[in-house]
Amino acid sequence: MRACNDRQSLPPRGTADRLIGRDRDLQRIRDLLGIGAAGGALLLSGEAGVGKTAVLDALVEAARADGTRVLRAGGVEFEANCSYSGLNQILFPFQGALGELAAPFRDALRVALGFESGPPPERLMVSNAVLLLLSTVAAGDPLLLVIDDLPWLDRASAAVLGFVARRATGIRVSFLATSRSGSRSLNDSGVLPEFLLQPLDEASADHLVGTRFPDLVPSARRRLLTVAHGNPLALLELPSALSAAQGPALGEVPAALPLSQRLKAVFGSRITGLPQPSQRLLLLAALEGDGDLGVLQAASRQANDGYDLDDLAPAERDQLVHIDEGTAAEVSSPPHPSGRGGELHQRERRAVHAALAHVLVDQPERRAWHLSEATLEPDENVAALLEHAARITQRRGDAVGGMRTLIRSADLTPPGPDRSCRLAEAAYVGAESTGALPSAQKLLDDARHTAQDPQSSLHSAAATALLLLNGDSDVDTAHRLLVDAIETGTHAYDAEDKTLVDALHALALVCFFLARHDLWQPYYRALEKLTPQVPVVLSALGKTFSDPARTGAAASKELDHLIAELAGVTDPVQMQRTGSAALYADRLGDVREAQWRMVRMGRDGGPARRYLVGLIHLCLDDYLTGRWDEAVQLADEGIQLCETHGYTAFAWYFLYVRTLLNGARGEADQADATAEGIIHWATRHKAFCAAHYAHHAATVAALGRGDFADAYEHANAISPAGTLASHAPHALWVTMDLVEAAVRTDRRTKAAAHVHAMREAGLARISSRHALLTEASAAQATTDDDEALALFTKALAVTDAERWPFDFARVQLAYCERLRRIRATTQSRGPLTAALSTFEHLGARPWAQRAETELRATGTARRRPTTPNTHKLTPQELEIAHLTASGLTNKQVAERLFLSHRTVGAHLYQIYPKLGITSRTMLRDALHHQPPLRTDRK
Repeated sequence: MRACNDRQSLPPRGTADRLIGRDRDLQRIRDLLGIGAAGGALLLSGEAGVGKTAVLDALVEAARADGTRVLRAGGVEFEANCSYSGLNQILFPFQGALGELAAPFRDALRVALGFESGPPPERLMVSNAVLLLLSTVAAGDPLLLVIDDLPWLDRASAAVLGFVARRATGIRVSFLATSRSGSRSLNDSGVLPEFLLQPLDEASADHLVGTRFPDLVPSARRRLLTVAHGNPLALLELPSALSAAQGPALGEVPAALPLSQRLKAVFGSRITGLPQPSQRLLLLAALEGDGDLGVLQAASRQANDGYDLDDLAPAERDQLVHIDEGTAAEVSSPPHPSGRGGELHQRERRAVHAALAHVLVDQPERRAWHLSEATLEPDENVAALLEHAARITQRRGDAVGGMRTLIRSADLTPPGPDRSCRLAEAAYVGAESTGALPSAQKLLDDARHTAQDPQSSLHSAAATALLLLNGDSDVDTAHRLLVDAIETGTHAYDAEDKTLVDALHALALVCFFLARHDLWQPYYRALEKLTPQVPVVLSALGKTFSDPARTGAAASKELDHLIAELAGVTDPVQMQRTGSAALYADRLGDVREAQWRMVRMGRDGGPARRYLVGLIHLCLDDYLTGRWDEAVQLADEGIQLCETHGYTAFAWYFLYVRTLLNGARGEADQADATAEGIIHWATRHKAFCAAHYAHHAATVAALGRGDFADAYEHANAISPAGTLASHAPHALWVTMDLVEAAVRTDRRTKAAAHVHAMREAGLARISSRHALLTEASAAQATTDDDEALALFTKALAVTDAERWPFDFARVQLAYCERLRRIRATTQSRGPLTAALSTFEHLGARPWAQRAETELRATGTARRRPTTPNTHKLTPQELEIAHLTASGLTNKQVAERLFLSHRTVGAHLYQIYPKLGITSRTMLRDALHHQPPLRTDRK
């Protein structure tokens, strides 16, 4: 069904000059929406038949009367599987305006809407393009965007509209959607504030029945009011259906009859009461979805019905369909599936789908889905068309839609290897992209029953490996499965084979988890066999993600190439893999914007796994570059995301970040407990890389509390002193920690051996951070004071070394501690003051205390703490701060202020540094001198 732009609303049944009993509801909704003013967003929900469409019609009529432009569309049950079909409905009237957008936005939107072909546009690019287009339209007259039957909107469109809805306020766009209570939709994550339309109160219900059925006998009237429970549609329809003299008496209606069943019976009688031609054409209009009268007429001819569009007149008179200016048909009532031909025979539905598929030859996605609905038995031709449609859907960036289409393709594939492959690919998309792990597991189980050797499928092996990582099996099992599929399969080692590249990337991830030299060898062997040449990203991963101590510097040019390409990349897979390759080369800062794009896509409904990886990379970069408060917030977000989607194997990354920061900030007991938990999990699953991360966090906590023996044991567990363990990449993150702990525990020989290993590996060539750490480690290991001071000076002079504030400040502190030993206290004051400032900014209390102690030893007085600058907060930030300090959660604050919980979290990111604090527990003290703000909003 196409969007009806400025169409005249049908008068709601049961109303005269106004809707009975809805004045207060209408006024409240208008106020929340800000129609004609700043704009706003709202979800109108309620049970079936409660009057949502009638209220919608009244709001639309009033908005038009006030000069607001109305753009109205509806979700279509059948098109819920077609990527961006809902967006196509909404923006169809504005095709000409697309040319006014900047080229990147225009091109992304035209591809998403199916007007042009091209690479899959990034969801964020499409969302911004829609927002810009609607802002342009609303620059003239204010705009009311109305979406009826939101749950049937396709997922891709729902994500984009959720993005728009969150930003509607301030651009004169009002966004109003309807949904039956309990239906799943874009509002599952709290995107829209919700207004629940209640049934009519007793007085209003009685008034409505009295107005419409003045001759109804009192006993029947009382029975009707009791059974209908204030539901307007039941009040209007049940009297004629149940109180006729020849029909059943109203008193025979079961008292516990569910409302949805009552309404289905009512709609069934209304549809079956139509002439046969009207029923047939009504079904065509409902299943076609776009309301294109040309398609309806052609499909009717194809079905040999011999019916004319004039045969829709009885349905239009009964308000079951609306013909818009002779060009489009909108099935306007009822808006839910029970009335959209659901009572007509399934055989008729299949015949209609077949006729529509014959007509829609130029629309491969819709044609494939119509054919699938018309097909009962396995049909390889239809299955192949669906597989092709899935490729189109995935190219548009809709992984969920692609997975759904592949599943349907597999359903219609005859038993055999093709069915197994399609199921395996759907499972891989589910496990690797969408976060649908339970569904992926079921698909793999089905694949195993379909073919005798499903593990020969690379996608099956890759999907199974990802599921094993998140299950109770050890990582070794996932490794064996992938290696067997790659090395024993009959496939060619074609570098252009996406399935093989996906499997190799999964193998790299598994090998990373295992952190063992021998288990990386199958990966290297496979790369050597690839022709015509190894993909750059796989080659870079084989150097930086595996054994960066020995091969990381050699990937520099490959990383330059990958990072340069990111500017024009919309594929989140490439963003993710480039980020992984950049991690141990200390180049996460160069891919930071791409990682944020993945996170923003995930927040707007994009692939969960990409979302997770983006958060991981941002957290690690935040730690290294001193954005610690943001790292804590993103880690909490990541933990919640892992819990939501079942990605247990990735939760340890975020627990590690929290543990690392707890240790660095002096919360050593909490850090030790969490690190011990990660190590226990990692050992049981043989995920030794996770154990290395946890040992690193425990090392930092031990250094902070001055337990250098414990710090040495943890750092040594990652890589024994004097060596850089092979294929243990996180050994690079504890080099100076190990040397400092060795020196402090009188293991100078071990410290010197480790410095030798660092120099021999050439770590300084990898990044400025490793150059800083190498020279500082050498300075701490030597007993010669002159040599030590020269090495410290060289370390602190490394170009770009200040980019790593915590490491740089630690080197400054170690330098000044050495200066005090030789009584050069005056020389140490400048670096000590700078280090103390950095530690205080980061909240690294143990190191700040050490720096203060050193500073006092130079004769410099301790600095006075500064008063929090609450005057720097905006009114909304201050309001959020007070509510958070009172003990409310982000979700509870969001409910109070009609915001999303993520918006509250984003404000807290800004509030903490402005107040000079690091956590919500410090808010109360920071705000004690400020009067609380009123939080009730009219």
